[in-house]
Amino acid sequence: MTEGIRRAIPADAGAITAMIHALAEFERAAEQCTVTETQISGALFGNSPTVHGHVAEVDGEIAAMALWFVNFSTWDGVAGIYLEDLFVRPGFRRRGLARALLAALAAECLDNGYTRLSWAVLNWNVDAIALYDGVGAAPQREWTTYRLSGPRLAELAGPP
Repeated sequence: MTEGIRRAIPADAGAITAMIHALAEFERAAEQCTVTETQISGALFGNSPTVHGHVAEVDGEIAAMALWFVNFSTWDGVAGIYLEDLFVRPGFRRRGLARALLAALAAECLDNGYTRLSWAVLNWNVDAIALYDGVGAAPQREWTTYRLSGPRLAELAGPP
């Protein structure tokens, strides 16, 4: 059995999109996930990519993915990586693929002089929390995440 982590390529867009939908279902929010393969392909591989990706392959099959983007720390004055999604297909779990993807992103940080690798986790996802604790990540409990979207976002923006 061969396993490996690599940067996502255009041919991976379908598998990545399917995993995003599977993640939304796992997170009990499938009805909120409307992303298409075309959107993911454009976001990852268009003229101005807004997200980057790594995939884990097992015997040539895409088994897991990590989608991330570059953010910036005003305190450090240096960029970092924000991990938007990490997902391992159920049949490939408990093989170390999630940890290997995190390690690839940590290496990406070091290779680019970035100072942080950050992400959020649902407070009920105990398996993910155990992994993150196991790699030495520290929860940022003093921060509360906020989101503004849909009609409330439009309301705040005001008239066009």
